[in-house]
Amino acid sequence: MHIEFRHLRTVKAIHEAGGLARAAETLHITQSALSHQIKGLEDQAGVELFIRKTKPMRLTAAGMRMLRLAERILPEITAMEEDFRSLRSGKSGRLHIAIECHACFEWLFPVLEQFRQSWPEVDVDIRPGLSFDALPALGREDVDLVVSSDPENIPFTDFTPLFDYDPVFVASSAHPLASKEYIDAADFRDEMLITYPVERTRLDIFSQLLIPAKVEPRAIRQVELTAVILMLVASNRGVSVLPDWVVREVRYSSDYVTRPITKDGITRRLFAATRQEETTKPFMAHFLRLASTLPVKLQRGESLL
Repeated sequence: MHIEFRHLRTVKAIHEAGGLARAAETLHITQSALSHQIKGLEDQAGVELFIRKTKPMRLTAAGMRMLRLAERILPEITAMEEDFRSLRSGKSGRLHIAIECHACFEWLFPVLEQFRQSWPEVDVDIRPGLSFDALPALGREDVDLVVSSDPENIPFTDFTPLFDYDPVFVASSAHPLASKEYIDAADFRDEMLITYPVERTRLDIFSQLLIPAKVEPRAIRQVELTAVILMLVASNRGVSVLPDWVVREVRYSSDYVTRPITKDGITRRLFAATRQEETTKPFMAHFLRLASTLPVKLQRGESLL
C-alpha cells in the first residue's frame, strides 16, 4: 500500500469538515478529484475508510487508524517544513564553534550572549574537545566556525579577520622584572612560566618569541583556568603571558604589573574560519560582526551594552 502525505491530509480534512464538499474547499481541489482520491486509496487498502451514508461522514475503524496516523505524522511534517523555511530565510541554523585559543572564552561568552538575543532559533554549541583538530573538523562539517590565530590556505574556507590583540607579560608587582619597561626573550630564562595546557606551538609566547630566540624558561607550569593563572602570578609563584583582553582588569590592580613583550610589542590577529557557502548566511554574518567589535570594547574596558 502506497500512502502519501496528501492522503493523510485528505482523511483528516474530511473528518474535520464532515463531508466532501467542505473538505475539498479546505484542500483547494474539486470535489470530484477528492472523491477519486479517496476511491483510489480505499482500493489500495482493500477496505472502506468512510461510512458515506451518514451525515456528517464518519470514519470506519480503518479510517480511524489512518486518522491517528495523520494526527501523529502531519504535525511533524509541518514543523519540518517550518524549519526548512527558517533555514532558507536564515532565521535558524547551527553554529557549533571550535576554538584554537584557550583564552578566547573571556570574550566569546559575551559575544554569544548578545548573539542569542537576536538569533534564538540558532543552535549554538562550543566544542573545546576539537580545539586542536579544529580545521579538519570544519571541513567534515563537525563544526561550523573555528576561532584561530593561524589562517591556512584551505579550499572552500574563508578566514575572516576578527580583531588584533597584544600578548602581554603579567607578573606580581613584587617581581624583579616589574621594574623593566618591556620584557625580552632572555628575561624568561630564570622564570617559572605559567601557561594554558596546550602545545607550545599554539602559545604566542613560544611561537612568536621563545622558539625563534631559542630560549627555554627555567620551568613551565600548566594551568587550565585563567583565574588560577592570575592567582598564582599575584602570589609570585611565576609569570605569564596572556592576551590583552584577559588582563584588562588586572592592569589597575596593585597586585600585578603588565608589560609589553619586546620593545616594539607583539601584535597578533584572530580569525574566524568558516565554510565559504556559510560565511554570508545572515546569522553567521551577524556573529562575525559581533566577534569583531565586542572584544575590542573589552580590550578598551568599555561597556558592552
